[in-house]
Amino acid sequence: MLEYVYAFLTGGILCVIAQFLIDKTKLTPARILVTYVVSGVFLTAVGLYKPLVEFAGCGATTPLTGFGYSIAEGVRKAIDENGLIGALTGGLTATSAGITAAICFSFFAALFFKSKPKK
Repeated sequence: MLEYVYAFLTGGILCVIAQFLIDKTKLTPARILVTYVVSGVFLTAVGLYKPLVEFAGCGATTPLTGFGYSIAEGVRKAIDENGLIGALTGGLTATSAGITAAICFSFFAALFFKSKPKK
């Protein structure tokens, strides 16, 4: 039961940080998203994100930092299996299901809902 609390708090803290950046800085949401993904890759590369994933589970893998973690872990695994070519293929292989889901859900949302410009 406690693992759910850890997941909720960790994911919540990551979201609070993002909301703070949106509200209190001039960073665009796109830059914040990219920063989160790159931060996930960097923290994985230096060995800090894997312990967070083991502690918080989906609370650490669901936000965009988790996407960066998945990319980095996929590249690491593919390099171990295929050598240097894995650096080019591992990230996409590891995240292909999530990318496909995002594209499909976006397509269906566009079919059923009418977009409106921001005012």
